Amino acid sequence: MDTTRLAGKHILVTGAAQGMGAAVARHYAAQGAKVCLGDVNVDGVAQVAEEIRAAGGVATHVRLDVTSETEAAAAVAHTVERFGSINVLLNNAGINKPLFFLDITRDNWQRIMDVNAWGTLNCMQAAARQMKAQGRQEYPYKIINVGSILSREVFDDVVVYSASKHAVLAMIKGGAKSLIEHNITVNGYGPGVVRTELWEQLDRDLVAIGKFDKLGESMDTLAENMILMKRYSYPEDVVGTAAFLASPDSDYMTGQLIMIDGGMVLQ
Repeated sequence: MDTTRLAGKHILVTGAAQGMGAAVARHYAAQGAKVCLGDVNVDGVAQVAEEIRAAGGVATHVRLDVTSETEAAAAVAHTVERFGSINVLLNNAGINKPLFFLDITRDNWQRIMDVNAWGTLNCMQAAARQMKAQGRQEYPYKIINVGSILSREVFDDVVVYSASKHAVLAMIKGGAKSLIEHNITVNGYGPGVVRTELWEQLDRDLVAIGKFDKLGESMDTLAENMILMKRYSYPEDVVGTAAFLASPDSDYMTGQLIMIDGGMVLQ
């Protein structure tokens, strides 16, 4: 592994207490970045930050509710205070709660859209304002949004989540057009079925609403019937693309969503 690939990168990672966010934060630090981990689970991000430091990396953490404008601004300010600047944002935070179409409630809609759609935009704005204030630099600032296979597809039991991830794709495209004048690129990646705590909970919820009969069936069924590579993924399958988008290798890219789904959604 190139431990200097992300040297000079000061990165705020949202939703970093567990799962993909924690894995990507660890990978960023291992490649030389200084990382600030944000999450509402303060104990979780504190533990991940300590693990990064124990491995020789540079990390700090902060409480971050992505739906709060105050906390988003404070997380960006904390990153700048600790590292001197922010030049990459990874918008990873997200939630899901499956319901069939006729069972969707306003509360279900509002909660998922608040975190996944508004939370993404809120953190984009906070980071972009700081990047703009820092002035132009030789290489572009980078905002990376985590989309999904459901940024390009819809399943009947996760319509609200699909809508929120379609919104994330819209913000990748709209942000790219709006922020390039400030030397800020906006890209993203779309994972598929990733075995994380989020999917473990989703698996339980899908059994609860009657979509599947037993735990684990959702992931196995999708892997067998919809994923060309015939397996679901793990966070380690995602970290390389996340690092590419944070690195100089992607400097001439903006407005793009890269799928990391084993061939589940073909564009």
